[in-house]
Formats: sequence, structure tokens, C-alpha cells
Amino acid sequence: MAATFLYPAYEGYRFHHQFNTREVVPLDQLDTYVQDALDLVEFANGDANTKWGKVRASMGHPAPFHLKMMGIGNENWGPQYQERLAVISKAVKARYPEIKLVNSAGTDPSGDRFDFLDKELREMNADIIDKHFYRKPEWFLSNAARYDNYPRNATKIFAGEYAAHSERTANMQDRNNAQAAIAEAAFMTGLERNADVVHLASYAPLFAHIDGWQWTPDLVWVNSLESYGTPNYYVQKLYSLNKGTHTVPAQLGGKPLTGQDSLYVSAVVDQQTNDLIIELVNVGGKQVSQQIIKEGIKKCPPPVC
Repeated sequence: MAATFLYPAYEGYRFHHQFNTREVVPLDQLDTYVQDALDLVEFANGDANTKWGKVRASMGHPAPFHLKMMGIGNENWGPQYQERLAVISKAVKARYPEIKLVNSAGTDPSGDRFDFLDKELREMNADIIDKHFYRKPEWFLSNAARYDNYPRNATKIFAGEYAAHSERTANMQDRNNAQAAIAEAAFMTGLERNADVVHLASYAPLFAHIDGWQWTPDLVWVNSLESYGTPNYYVQKLYSLNKGTHTVPAQLGGKPLTGQDSLYVSAVVDQQTNDLIIELVNVGGKQVSQQIIKEGIKKCPPPVC
């Protein structure tokens, strides 16, 4: 389960959630699955007089759910996924062009499998690509500028699962610690700075029971009586409670701060509250003093200015 904190709620449904397997439906037998996807949208959004909208109404919810997104697959890769995705996408878009489709880019942020799907999905003009990042803290620091030079008017990104792993990916010795949380905070400055490209982001996994878990790290740990928010949780909370409506440049020497003097930064304004919000992350072991100069602000109360 993924926890979406950085951006608005993911008003969607994942159609067919699976890791890649050797079991695939032949292309000439895919019609049933295509129809399932179409029926799902009608159930969620259809008028109460439609076949599946009527079913929804009979279950006590006559109003549509206003489904906006549908995820097709999870951590799938290779030509067998792309071929079936193309069939389902074509059918859904033909009937429901307003539905945004979230497509899998596999399990890794680089490599042959990633490169193949990233290229194919962009050529398909996919709405959103779901990319997963489970790497060591150093990877997150070096990828804070990952989306700075992405095309702005093309396929969008969903950082659907990400977490800094203190040891290595899927190692049971991985721990929620300050190093991982700070690395994630630095990476998130890049997600926020490029919110016109990265439309959604979610840490994963969300919950784990102290006596019954299969994956670590996790955002919140629980037992039968208590819950414990990890350092990673508090990073997510800080971002979620300090969202703006528009990004603004936060630079040093005309360039985004992405590690210079061990600092990472992003900034947003909230036009509803007239707040300027600056996320400044120091990943180094020493205190850093920097003067922040704010340009274009008409009012700035002390002690900020």
C-alpha cells in the first residue's frame, strides 16, 4: 500500500495489480478484460440509468464517484505488457477520453527494461508513467535533479512507490533512519520543483505490524495498541502540511540548489493564504549558514526579512 502525501488525493483505481508473471492472456482473448475496464468506469461514473451505474445506485450510492484515473498494471515490463496495454488503453480512451491512464514502467528507475517501456509509453503519448524508486540514500541525493530537464508538455510522472533503503533494495536489514529520511526529503525537493511533470508521488509501504511484516522500511509501524511514526513519516508530514499552489524558483547562482554546500531546496507559494514556503534540506554533517534573498515580494514581515 502506498501513501500519497505530496500531491492531491489519487482519485483513481488500479486495474489489475500484479508484479510481472509468466501468465499472460493471448491477445485474441483479451476482450473480456477490456470489457472489465470499461464496466469499471461505468460503475464508478455512469448515470444511475446505465447498466453498471444502476448497480452502484442499488448498493446505496446513486451519485457518481467521479473516477479520474485508472492504473493499468503494477511493476509490469516487457513487450507482453506493452502490447496488452495498448489494446486496453485504446478501448478506454475511445469511450472515456477524460480518464487518465497510469502505466507501469517496471520495477527499476533505469536499465534495459525501464528504457524500453519509457520509450514505448512516450511514443504512445501515455498520460502518466508510474515509476518506482527503491534505492540507497545516495541514489536519492544524486537524483534530486532527475526531472529538471524533462519535457514539460508531454507524458507526466507518478512516483508511485519510493523509499530510501539503508542497506540495499528489499533487504530485511533496511531500517527507517534519519539518513534515509533526509535523503528522501532532498529528493522530494526535486519532485516539488518539477510538479508540472511529477503529478503524483507516494511513499511505500505505508503500514507494518511490528510482529508481522514482510518488507522494510515502512512509513508507520504498529502493534496491537500503538502506532509509531518513523523519521520518514515526519518528512512526508512536513511536505503534506506545507503544500503550495504554485512553484517559484529557489536558486543559487542562477541554478537550483541540488547538493551545493550539501543543500537541497524547493519553494512554493500558496495563493490562497499568500504564504511563501521554502523547503531547505541540509544533508551534510555540518551546520550551514545561507542568506535567503526574496525577490518580487511586496510584503515580508520580520523576522523573516
